[in-house]
Amino acid sequence: MQMLYNSENFAVVQFEVSPDETASTHRGGYEIVDKFARREFFIDGVMALQFKADVEDLIRSEPDEEEVDAFLERFAGLAQQPVVLH
Repeated sequence: MQMLYNSENFAVVQFEVSPDETASTHRGGYEIVDKFARREFFIDGVMALQFKADVEDLIRSEPDEEEVDAFLERFAGLAQQPVVLH
């Protein structure tokens, strides 16, 4: 688990699961938390690969926090799981 981004509005955590000898593919994904809505979601598979490519394109433009938050806002509709603090 690695924190990739943390602003006042959003947090993005990358999860990686190392494949064992029997696994043929690498697994993992991204958890995106909308702090304002107090909701989160997890993406993996093809959607995670596209998210990673889009983030890499965004990083090349050297965005400020507002631009990164605007990018993440596009995914806010997917956040259905309430954030629960223990």
